[in-house]
Amino acid sequence: MARLPQPARKATLPFDLRGRYPFPRFLARSTHLGSLMMRATSPAAMFACGFLFVIVAAGGCGCTSSTTTSDVDFKLGDLIEPFTPPTLAELDANAKWEDQPVVDAMAVARSEQKSTTAPVTVDEALALKNDSPEANEKILKTLGRLAESDDEANWDATLNRHVPGDVKSSNPLLASSTTEFEVNSLLGFGLFGFDASFKPFASSDAVVSWQTSADRMYDKVVMRKDLTWSDGKPITAHDIVFSFQLIMSEAVPVPAQRSGTDKIKWIEAYDDHTLVIFHKESLPTNVWNINFSVVPKHVYEKSVYEDPSLQDSDYHRSFENNPVTGGAYEVVKRVPLQQIVVKRRESYYMHEGKQVREKPYFETVRFNVINDPSKALLTLKAGDVDEMILTPQQWTTETIGPDFYRNNTKAYGVEWVYFFFGWNNKSKFFSDARVRKAMSYAFDHEELIKKLRFGIDEPCNGIFHPNSMWSPKENAPKPYQRDPEQTRKLLTEAGWTDSNEDGVLDKEIGGKRVNFEFSILVSNRADRIDICRLLAQNLQQFGIVCNVKPLEPTVLQQKCLEHEFEAYFGGWGTGTDPDTSENLWATDKERNFVQYSNPTIDKLFEEGRREFDLEKRQKIYAQIHQLIYDDQPYTFLYFQNAFYGFNKSLRGYQFSPRGPYSYSPGFSSIYKPAMQ
Repeated sequence: MARLPQPARKATLPFDLRGRYPFPRFLARSTHLGSLMMRATSPAAMFACGFLFVIVAAGGCGCTSSTTTSDVDFKLGDLIEPFTPPTLAELDANAKWEDQPVVDAMAVARSEQKSTTAPVTVDEALALKNDSPEANEKILKTLGRLAESDDEANWDATLNRHVPGDVKSSNPLLASSTTEFEVNSLLGFGLFGFDASFKPFASSDAVVSWQTSADRMYDKVVMRKDLTWSDGKPITAHDIVFSFQLIMSEAVPVPAQRSGTDKIKWIEAYDDHTLVIFHKESLPTNVWNINFSVVPKHVYEKSVYEDPSLQDSDYHRSFENNPVTGGAYEVVKRVPLQQIVVKRRESYYMHEGKQVREKPYFETVRFNVINDPSKALLTLKAGDVDEMILTPQQWTTETIGPDFYRNNTKAYGVEWVYFFFGWNNKSKFFSDARVRKAMSYAFDHEELIKKLRFGIDEPCNGIFHPNSMWSPKENAPKPYQRDPEQTRKLLTEAGWTDSNEDGVLDKEIGGKRVNFEFSILVSNRADRIDICRLLAQNLQQFGIVCNVKPLEPTVLQQKCLEHEFEAYFGGWGTGTDPDTSENLWATDKERNFVQYSNPTIDKLFEEGRREFDLEKRQKIYAQIHQLIYDDQPYTFLYFQNAFYGFNKSLRGYQFSPRGPYSYSPGFSSIYKPAMQ
């Protein structure tokens, strides 16, 4: 018999019944940096997603909620097909199990460090100005070293982090903004992580063993028995099963979590600590699909029937400031629009009087909400925050003097994040690929890189970073350059001319003469507004009126999700597996904001997720990269590297293609040294 628990009951449902909710897909997944969304990835809790939405990267929360509800019959896991799993004995008798890595990321990092030495002393590194690649390397290889003994760390330290926007929800299933993912990476529980090279593993903090069947149809995980939620209840395999069923309930507004998780056929808990994940197909991407957020069953198993939104009821709201957490920290203070304070949870690393996991270095982490980068920099210089992302202008002109270096240093790393102008492919203006290409040729890319990005970012040539194995290696497309002749040629071919000689291009559409005048939406942040204004200035020379419309991040994201725009400025942080970007480019996918559709692309993504041969997979995704470049649904602008300012008291920070935090060990390796 199929075992989908709980009878149907009356409930209220926000939005509609088809999963069209304002949440993009997660971090081992693509993340939007317009409103920066990602799935976390540290051993303690970070879930593994791929692309980061960058509309909000400047601040604010990416998620929204509706107060409009309608009565529905709620069924837990109603998107799961009924299935009767075999007994564990039957499964073990028939499956050929292959051991998969269970990793202590900190232990690995310490082992690797033993074969290296710091190029300069700590005092010499702190005295350096980061004005060259050589200086950057010395700073990272010296100050980025891990503590070699417990005596080196200040275990009572507080880390004051800067975040650009507030938390809307502390429920990891509902996370969608940059801040929410950063906070939930310390609060949430997870079984899996990945390293700086995007190699996945099960975390030894949570897992005893992880095995995959030779046919890649099953994953068996044995969990540790010393795991507890912050309220003292044990974390068990039943929490994993319940979270899967919750994600796969149509009335629960988590399509971002559902993307990838919906490839799982079933999850069965054979006891409190042994679970088997049954896959629908044998896919190389299954290793990422099993990595989803986990919430405590005992908190939500009854309340979800009354409030599938997980956020509208008084009961669910009561957990926002005091969530039950499974990670290394718990919330102790939350001041809206100002700060979120979390404290190290003793029951995370101690169990029955014994230390069972590494003790987190920081006793307290304070997330300081400062939307304005200029104000954030002043706070960093004053020593009131310990780290922040620097804008290109801040890096090149505002962090070079003694007022900055008195308390701080800075460092950077390559980060696979790209920004773009997104064209609504169903708009009357941009449905024609010739017009989209004309936009790319009209824009002054050189001025963008040299003046607006201060020469520290590199031009973008498509969806995969050149350092990624998935980008084309032979005959890679070159980034667009301004070409007025091509712009005029393509616009004329597409039927846009100045028929009445008023200086504005026009075209007959549906029997009506339409002027080429549109609006571009952008997050209300000065550096991004300037980029869109440059576009408007460039287009004006060709008889096109572009109105720059700054919006608050949450409003902008909602309009993107509902396709209520003609153009917008945004960005994506790349995913751990190229299949995660399918959610952005395949026809009718929820994060395909620009409504791009190419049957060949759809087919290639299907082939890519089924291909186990790495060389063949590389060729498939390189072809996808090229075809998207050819169609220009986006005007690809630049890859943004990770530029950070760090207080001189910090040690242990390193960079991955996801920045200094969103990988393993990431945050876990950062510490403040003990007083000498």
